[in-house]
Amino acid sequence: MSCSYGDLFRLTVFGQSHADCIGVVIDGIPAGVTLDLDLIRAMLARRAPGNAAFSTARKEADLPDILSGVVDGVTCGAPLCAIIRNTNAHSADYDALRNLPRPSHADFAAFWKHEGYADLRGGGMFSGRMTAPLVFAGAVAMQLLRDKGVTIGAHIASVGEESDDAFDPVGVTGETLEELKTKPFPVLNDQAGDAMQAAIAAAKADGDSLGGVVECAAVGLPAGVGSPMFGGVENEIARVVFAIPAVKGIEFGSGFAGSKGTGSENNDPFCVDENGNIRTATNRHGGILGGLTSGMPLLFRAAFKPTPSIGKPQQTVDLQTYEPKTLVIPGRHDPCVVPRAVPAVEAACAIALINLIGT
Repeated sequence: MSCSYGDLFRLTVFGQSHADCIGVVIDGIPAGVTLDLDLIRAMLARRAPGNAAFSTARKEADLPDILSGVVDGVTCGAPLCAIIRNTNAHSADYDALRNLPRPSHADFAAFWKHEGYADLRGGGMFSGRMTAPLVFAGAVAMQLLRDKGVTIGAHIASVGEESDDAFDPVGVTGETLEELKTKPFPVLNDQAGDAMQAAIAAAKADGDSLGGVVECAAVGLPAGVGSPMFGGVENEIARVVFAIPAVKGIEFGSGFAGSKGTGSENNDPFCVDENGNIRTATNRHGGILGGLTSGMPLLFRAAFKPTPSIGKPQQTVDLQTYEPKTLVIPGRHDPCVVPRAVPAVEAACAIALINLIGT
């Protein structure tokens, strides 16, 4: 089992949802980098719980405490360690669930993996809470990428049956990606966002939940980043994106829809733009060819399952007696994780790219 990732930018995430703290250790940050604490805090605030009607009622400030690797706000070359305190955990909510695995949660598999010793309060190390240190690491990676001219951003592509406009696969800009980060509900079409929020509210009122899709883009990447086979850009991004709990699928460029057409329909013709640069007229390849960046905007979408903790009765089995039980999950839960997952997807993209490009 590993909670570590990366070679050039290596991170290890630690803690549990209801432990004293969660955190991350990052190795590979060069000395002399002045950390943009405003960027880090803003990205963590976008992910933090308890800040919106569509979020869990668990409220955490998620202010990082940097323990090492930084002197007077500047990196010193030592591994950077940051912790985030868990200040509002209600562990008693999970006492009655100790032997009752929640449907579609990791409880059952973790019980057998760790022989009954897994900390499953609030999901433990399998909780969405663990994306907070991931987002911290991603914010650091995003600053390093920004210094290289690379901008990353994402929006809520869909919630349930409601969909936002898609990114322009050829012309999405860094300005658009940065503007999305200032919106409390990050969508391109605000009317679509209102419909999504209404759908979330309806599901919540019914004791249920919704899933959805986050679309992410990176612009400013040069051609040739990545390597063939196991070190491809898709490989690395997918590996980190799947560290986000509730992710069940990922597609790049035209993705699964592209498989329904012909080669002549899905191919991207090469052309020369007004600045004399070779590019593609369309971007169904999502900015990646043969595992390498093509210089076009990098585009992918991550699918999130509906939040499994719901207020409706569900069937489970007692792990000690093997007797069937009916379970109604208490506690505080997101009726839809997708809005708060947007910065986590951005962070995953940033971590994978800086590990490929180097610091």
